[in-house]
Amino acid sequence: MGGFFGVVADHDCVCDIFYGTDYHSHLGTKRGGLAVCDPENGITRRIHDITNAQFRSKFDDDIDKFAGNSGIGIISDYEDQPLIISSRFGNYAIVTVGKINNIGELAEDAFNRGFSHFSESSCGELNPTEIVAMLIGRKPTIVEGIEYAQKVIDGSCSILILIDNKIYAARDRYGRTPVILGEKPGAFAVTMETTAFPNLDYKLKYELGPGEIVEITEKEVIQKRAPGDTMKLCTFFWVYYGYPSSCYEGISAESARYRNGESMAAADADILDGIDSICGIPDSGIAHAIGYSNACHKPYRRSFVKYTPTWPRSFMPQNQAVRDLVARMKLIPVQTEIEGKRMLFCDDSIVRGTQLKDTVVRLYERGAKSVHMRSACPPLAFGCKFLNFSRSRSELDLAARRAIAKLETRELTDDVIREYLEYGTDKYNAMVEEVRKELRLNSLKYQSLEKLIEAIGVEPSKVCTYCWTGRDVEDEAPQIDLKK
Repeated sequence: MGGFFGVVADHDCVCDIFYGTDYHSHLGTKRGGLAVCDPENGITRRIHDITNAQFRSKFDDDIDKFAGNSGIGIISDYEDQPLIISSRFGNYAIVTVGKINNIGELAEDAFNRGFSHFSESSCGELNPTEIVAMLIGRKPTIVEGIEYAQKVIDGSCSILILIDNKIYAARDRYGRTPVILGEKPGAFAVTMETTAFPNLDYKLKYELGPGEIVEITEKEVIQKRAPGDTMKLCTFFWVYYGYPSSCYEGISAESARYRNGESMAAADADILDGIDSICGIPDSGIAHAIGYSNACHKPYRRSFVKYTPTWPRSFMPQNQAVRDLVARMKLIPVQTEIEGKRMLFCDDSIVRGTQLKDTVVRLYERGAKSVHMRSACPPLAFGCKFLNFSRSRSELDLAARRAIAKLETRELTDDVIREYLEYGTDKYNAMVEEVRKELRLNSLKYQSLEKLIEAIGVEPSKVCTYCWTGRDVEDEAPQIDLKK
C-alpha cells in the first residue's frame, strides 16, 4: 500500500520529515523517498530501495544533505517516489498512495492526445504517480488538476504535492485512506498515521474529509476544496494494517481490536472449557487475542514471538514464495507454550491461507493438542480494488474463494459468491468448514461483518467493506468522460 508524511514549518524541519516518514514503514517494504524544499536551492530528493534494509538505515547518510522548511516523504509498496515534475506550475515533488485500476486506459488516452512517453516505471509497469502528475497538468491550476485526477481515476489516490515551500494535501475521492493534519508551534504536518505525531510533538488538528484538498503553508492551512458527502474508509486500518497507536475518525485501532476480540469471545462460550490458552498471530492478531482473553478469562500466552529486527510484514512481497518465507522466518515458536496445549488463536484475517496452514502444521509438529482459529473479520472473497491489499494473480488465491469453488458447480459469478457470505447460513457454514479442513484446524470461526463494525464503533456507511461483500459505491458510479 504505502504511507506518506509532510511538513511545512518556519524553521528547518528535515528531522521531522525523516522520522515522520519512518513511522509509516509498516505500510510498505519496497521504496522509501524524501523530497525537501529549500527556497534558495529548490527541491532535493532521494529515493532508496528498502527491500532488504530499514528506511532509517538507508537514509542516515542522506539527512545532512537535506535542508529546508518544507518537505514530503513516502514509504511505497513498489514504485519510486517522490517524483520531481517540471510543469506549467513550476517544479514540484509529488507522492501518491492508492491504486489506479484504469492506468492503461489513462496512458492510452494521453498518447492519443499527443503525449509522447512516460519515463518512470517499476518492474515493467507504469508509475501511477507519474500518471497522476500528467492528469494534474491538464488543468490550469494544481487544485483543479487534483480534482480532475480524482474524478477520472478508477480506484483511489491520496496525494501530497510540494511546491514553493508549501504542500497541497488531497484525500482520495471516497476517503479510502486517512489524511490527517497535525500542528505544533511553527509547523504543520500531514500524515496517514497519527502514530507519527506524539513523539514529534504534533497535536492532531483535524482529519481531511473525502476528496478534500488543503494548501498548507508555514502560517496556516487553507481549504481549497470542501469534502464530499460519501466516505468509504478502508475497514482494514482498524483490523490489520493500521498501526496500533493510530486513530482514524477518532477511533483507536488498538482499542477497536480489543473490543473485537471481546465480541468474538462472547460467541464462544460453548468451547472455552476445552481451551488452555488464547494466542495471537503477531502482530495484528495480538490485540484481538488480548481482548478475547480478557473477556473469557482464559490466559493469554505467546506461543509465537516475532523476530522484529529484520523481518517485515508478510503481505507486502508480491511473490508468494517470498511471502511464505517471511511469514515462517519472522515467527519463532515458544515450545513450552505449545506442547500439550489446547490453543485458540486470533488472527486479523485469513487471506490466502497458505501461511496459516504452515503455521498450524508447525504447531502440531511441536506437540499442540488442538488448534482453534478465530478470524477478526469475515471471509475475504473479493480482491481489493482500491489499496493494493491482498494483491493476487487470481481471486481464487483467496481461501474463501477456493472453498466456494470446491462446493459449486456453477460459474463463480459475484452473485453466486455472495450466496456463501451471509453469516450463519448453510452455505456460509459449508464454506467455513472447507477452509477449516484445508487448514487442519479443530475449529474455525470468522467474525461477522455486523459485529466487526459494531466493535470498531464507526458509522457503517462510512467504511469500505468491498473485500467481504463485493459491493461498493463505485459500482454504481457513472463513467467519466476523459475528454471533459
